Amino acid sequence: MKYYHPLLLTPGPTPVPEHILHATQLPMVGHRSSDFEAIAEQAFKSLKPIFGSKNEVMILTSSGTSVLEASMLNIANPDDDIVVIVSGAFGNRFKQIAETYYDNVHIFEVEWGQAVSVPDFIDFLKSLNTEITAVFSQYCETSTAVLHPVHELGKALNDFDSSIYFVVDGVSCIGAVDVDLERDYIDVLVSGSQKAIMLPPGLGFVAYNNRAKERFNAVETPRFYLDLNKYLKSLAEHSTPFTPNVSLFRGVNAYAELINAEGLDQVVARHYAIRDGLRQALKALDLELLVQDVYASPTVTAFTPKSKDELNYIKSELKNRFAITIAGGQGHLKGQILRIGHMGQISPFDILQVVSALEILLSEFRNESYVGKAITQYMEVVKAYV
Repeated sequence: MKYYHPLLLTPGPTPVPEHILHATQLPMVGHRSSDFEAIAEQAFKSLKPIFGSKNEVMILTSSGTSVLEASMLNIANPDDDIVVIVSGAFGNRFKQIAETYYDNVHIFEVEWGQAVSVPDFIDFLKSLNTEITAVFSQYCETSTAVLHPVHELGKALNDFDSSIYFVVDGVSCIGAVDVDLERDYIDVLVSGSQKAIMLPPGLGFVAYNNRAKERFNAVETPRFYLDLNKYLKSLAEHSTPFTPNVSLFRGVNAYAELINAEGLDQVVARHYAIRDGLRQALKALDLELLVQDVYASPTVTAFTPKSKDELNYIKSELKNRFAITIAGGQGHLKGQILRIGHMGQISPFDILQVVSALEILLSEFRNESYVGKAITQYMEVVKAYV
């Protein structure tokens, strides 16, 4: 059977809505013109509620990794002691960036698939017996589908030592979670364009509070393209320090229009409804979930097939027969888990396609009928939302 509308269910990049695609294909304007200044001013402002920020959000023409690096270079001086929470492949990326620039890097390891234990982390900080400048953590660890308790972590960190900067990687969840920099004690929050913000890859975002803004100007760590002071200066002038991706800036404004039309609260609720329904469906298929319910991400779900052969069969047959693309594992979880992304423009009924396809595939592979079992469980959850 031929499927003419492929379904991309990776945890990034994600499908791009027609409204955004149309905006990105409008005629080009000069990036040092009043035309672009109007586009940029709107884009900087429109992201504020998405990031829970009182300040306009900086936009860099670069990847999500670039703003991970920028968040570190603009907060920590070369001789500072910093702490990185590592709970998966992207926590490890934060670690790699840190160890490239800094000598005094302390790593708090979290078992992959588990969320950070806040009391254990505070005990770890106490055991270091040194002055810590900043803590770097993931919000959602994309490689494992864990959503860390960021609010609890931020509050505990503030209670322990309010001078420590709290920097959060929100690349794979911003746009799908309720976040507030002040409420959650976050100083810097970064993200990328190709996940829940449902743009093509190519933009990085940096939200910050006033304390972090002052710190950017005081830090002496060498940087050039990633010097956030340059972006702050240009932001005030409705511009950028370097050539921007004009088309994607327009995409940001189109994204904001979609969110305003649906309502940010509804967008968040939709992501959580899909998460809960999909988890129930996978359980009905006798597929083991990697993450506990309480720490499960609303943007990506990881599960463990019964064997490597079953894993390969599911991934390849979804792609070849149903035109559905999902992701495998990363790092030491490669070949052990599969991940289904469900963020951005994905609707509950898009996920129904992969649930029904899994019923067919597992019925074939296991010689046991699962037809209707997962769909029923999924719809029992989702019906309350729709």
